[in-house]
Amino acid sequence: MFREMRRSPQALSHEEMIDLLKTETRGVMSVQGDDGYPYGFPINHYYDEEANRIYIHGANFGHRVDAVRRDPKVSYCVFGQDYQVEGDWAKYVKSVIVFGKTELIEEQDEVIRISRLLCDKFPCPQEYVEKEVSKDAPRTLVMAIDIEDMNGKLVHEA
Repeated sequence: MFREMRRSPQALSHEEMIDLLKTETRGVMSVQGDDGYPYGFPINHYYDEEANRIYIHGANFGHRVDAVRRDPKVSYCVFGQDYQVEGDWAKYVKSVIVFGKTELIEEQDEVIRISRLLCDKFPCPQEYVEKEVSKDAPRTLVMAIDIEDMNGKLVHEA
């Protein structure tokens, strides 16, 4: 069902892909948008290795929510900072692309739990987190991407 990576010598190991999902804070989620147009948007995420899920959160309405209600299939792309190797002019970058189906989570206790996990990836004071969570939880929705396939690669931009 999912395609094999064309440039397999550049493939990341499973451990490298998991590390990228855990350490990077942002990615681009793509959904089937209005009138058949793809819709991709940058968003923060939390990767739960045990559940093999990516969690994102935001308002409980809008373009992305409408799109996922119509079709839960999504892709999510995460990429790290580019870097150079001494003596090489070209840069390297690692990326992971995930394919999966999205579950919408509206149950308040679960929204709050996942919102706190997302906030833990950022260096903000705990009192700020609690204030925001208590204020915004009633109008927040969590999207959980159940990962069906993922591939990652190291690109040498030469």
